[in-house]
Amino acid sequence: MRFRWPLDGAPRLARRFTPPPQPWLPGHRGVDLVAAPGAVVRAAGPGVVLFAGPVAGRPVVTVGHDAGLRTTYEPVRPGVRAGDRVTAGTPLGWLRPGHAGCPEPACLHWGLRRAEEYLDPLALLGLGPLRLLPI
Repeated sequence: MRFRWPLDGAPRLARRFTPPPQPWLPGHRGVDLVAAPGAVVRAAGPGVVLFAGPVAGRPVVTVGHDAGLRTTYEPVRPGVRAGDRVTAGTPLGWLRPGHAGCPEPACLHWGLRRAEEYLDPLALLGLGPLRLLPI
């Protein structure tokens, strides 16, 4: 399965993945990518939209992929609905400004999970720590 950046071009990384030493401790469970407010946010890989709506007051889109992987995108004004099939590059919605901890007007928080385990989404592009994923 091929993955791509969730934003057009190669975005600037504002904050890296820093998982906590224990699952219940604070950490940064994804990466923040700098982009202009209103930028189109795209599916990083093929899958099915599992969720598109607010979580704790923030607009989030979640896409389920093969091998039990899920990518999350926030803050994104959704242009898709749960159940929609997407391919890598399908527009999911538009980036909203104001992501907490972002040093710029807008950052996309891009996350990756397998079950309850958070992973570095840059690994999908061959840029993060390498981990073998189940076939």
